[in-house]
Amino acid sequence: MGILWTILIGLVVGVIAKFLHPGKEDLGLIMTALLGIAGSVVASFLGQFLGIYHAGQGAGFIGAIVGAILILFLYTKLKKP
Repeated sequence: MGILWTILIGLVVGVIAKFLHPGKEDLGLIMTALLGIAGSVVASFLGQFLGIYHAGQGAGFIGAIVGAILILFLYTKLKKP
């Protein structure tokens, strides 16, 4: 049941990040969910590096959105010719 919650929360985070990030990304439903999950992982690692989170502590909902927006920013910069 935990993996289903992870996918569902990842989807919600990915949709919010796509809504807040300007521009058009051609990401489907699965990639949007993966974007949210990856955003959470990125936020957790950055938070631990900066001393915001302790080892083993995951990023919160807002941190996951910020991480997903960071990934979208990098994606759009790398995607442009």
